[in-house]
Amino acid sequence: MSLVTLVAIYFTLWWVVLFAVLPFGVRRDDSPQKGNDPGAPAFHDLKRKFIWTSIISAVILALVWGVFHFGLIDYDRLFDPPGNAPS
Repeated sequence: MSLVTLVAIYFTLWWVVLFAVLPFGVRRDDSPQKGNDPGAPAFHDLKRKFIWTSIISAVILALVWGVFHFGLIDYDRLFDPPGNAPS
């Protein structure tokens, strides 16, 4: 896999993982101020969620890289259209 492919996979994974991590640890504000949404979180802690998102995405990317690097899945055969096997 090229570096560009790995960066593209990491970027995509990062956003998917971010939306999975965002709801963790969210607590509603018990006494919201006037004009605030009653379902809005009291404290969002985005910095910690960005750090966890980056770590989780890096681990997943390492697993994906390992699967292809060690030949558990053949990258060239994965994207080769059926019926184009060499004779």
